Amino acid sequence: MATFFLSDIHLGLGTRETERAKEDRLLAFLRAIAPTARTLFILGDLFDFWFEYRTVIPKGFHRTLTALQELAEAGTVIHYLAGNHDYWMGDFFPGELGIQTHAEAFEVTIDGKRIQMHHGDGLAGNDLGYRLIKPVLRHRLSIRLYRWLHPDIGIRLARGSSRTSRGYTSAKDYGEDEGMLAYAAGRFAAGCDIVVMGHRHRPSLKKLPGGVYVNLGDWITYNSYARMDNGMIELMTWNGEEGRPHEPAAR
Repeated sequence: MATFFLSDIHLGLGTRETERAKEDRLLAFLRAIAPTARTLFILGDLFDFWFEYRTVIPKGFHRTLTALQELAEAGTVIHYLAGNHDYWMGDFFPGELGIQTHAEAFEVTIDGKRIQMHHGDGLAGNDLGYRLIKPVLRHRLSIRLYRWLHPDIGIRLARGSSRTSRGYTSAKDYGEDEGMLAYAAGRFAAGCDIVVMGHRHRPSLKKLPGGVYVNLGDWITYNSYARMDNGMIELMTWNGEEGRPHEPAAR
């Protein structure tokens, strides 16, 4: 039995045709790992936008939600860490789908390895604007006030804001790589063996002093993910039918 990690699928980002094809790839991947997956970690931004009202969730991608529920019911333990696009989660995932959710970075031990999970957002040293606004956006009062908007208005506004923000930040280099590596070094010094992140949209596996750093890439360009078995973690690429090594594995 193996452990799988993926992030930054951003369902809902592109056109209907693009997103349908992306979801098809994701569903094929989930079906393929089902027989051997003891644990699946989704490290944020499964959706390009997600917001739960008390009785309403965003329309679309029910096939993915169903596939995740079936995977959980078959015995795979699924953890979902909020990213910077899908952090407004409520009780839908744990209550309806059987998926454990995490609002902040967390640590687990697998195959004797201490592994730190972090989406990767907020670590860039010169992205002061996001670091200031992040706690405001995630505050319970902000979420409560936003729920006063009608879902048709609230979801439309948030999706528009997400796309505008992406266009603005994609043209800038905030030095995320440096911030992520510095964070990983700190976790290695604290005794962690592996640090896994997403957010940067560039797959990478680096064996550093003290441990292994993995960035999961994305499913927009790379269709990348990580697989861990017997303490060995490997960065993989899904080609639509099977996973193939993206870089050499590391222990």
